[in-house]
Amino acid sequence: MPIKKDVYGRDLDLNLLRVFTVVAEEGSLTRAASRLYVTQPAVSASMRRLAAFVGAELVVRHGQGVALTARGSELLAATRAHLQPLVAAAAAPARFEPARSTATIRFGLADGLAAAILPALLARLRAEAPRMQLIVVEVQFRNVGDLLLSSKVDFAVAVADDLPGSILRQPLGSRREGPSGFVCLHDARFVSLPDPLTERAYFAQEHVIVSYAGDTRGIVEDELGKTRTARVSVPSFAYLADIVDGSSLVATTPALFARCVVEARRHLRAIAVPFSLQSAPIELLWTRMTDDHAAARFVRGLVCDVLTSCDAPDPRARRSRRA
Repeated sequence: MPIKKDVYGRDLDLNLLRVFTVVAEEGSLTRAASRLYVTQPAVSASMRRLAAFVGAELVVRHGQGVALTARGSELLAATRAHLQPLVAAAAAPARFEPARSTATIRFGLADGLAAAILPALLARLRAEAPRMQLIVVEVQFRNVGDLLLSSKVDFAVAVADDLPGSILRQPLGSRREGPSGFVCLHDARFVSLPDPLTERAYFAQEHVIVSYAGDTRGIVEDELGKTRTARVSVPSFAYLADIVDGSSLVATTPALFARCVVEARRHLRAIAVPFSLQSAPIELLWTRMTDDHAAARFVRGLVCDVLTSCDAPDPRARRSRRA
């Protein structure tokens, strides 16, 4: 039998059914009040309200207590059939089995981080949650907040400025690479840079620059007011690894991006830039509304694992320092 659309709009406080069940079990308004930690008049008022809603008496006085009427017995049987499963469902812990999950997760990812994160993340998903589906949505600092709040993405890895308090944020990566978290990415087979890098050596290089404005101004020009020798300008960090690999060009990139690139391309190197660049850190972002979303929380954990792996100390760097 189909449920009428207005059934939930009718004036029934479902807690009245709980009071009624306890009264029926105790056979006494007083004992029911004690069990419910309320006063006896409050129990009496609840029973009157429920009787008014049902349109029939549910209990009658019997000795020093109360007894169910025929209508009350019918209601008790129906209430018990549904109340206990509801209580059990509310009290049961959330259950999530990655290997069996078919959830679809929408992952917001900032420019340039796909190559750094997705291969390792997908490998983990294949091994641990092979039936889950991942949809990657490109985000920017200008729109990431709106995409999260509108549930168009379940979580994101991006740079963000001011965000509402309903968006939770966790910084990613380390500051080991310098005060700004930026490094100079280069191919050590074609470019020899001193470590630590000096400003003179940095500005003596030919650069590939990321410019969202379609010019040759990047973060260094905007923050320091100094000009690099730019041989090529690209609209995305995603181009950098392929351009730097096999060339004498160098690129200034977030350390988090560079570490994952270097992990995949062992002949590339990343050295901290010799100055501070004021840029927001790359963060993991999600909303309070999805904080307990089991599938999204699982994938967020995998992302953190992947980035922690990328951020692990480079053994080649330790050998270089010892030498």
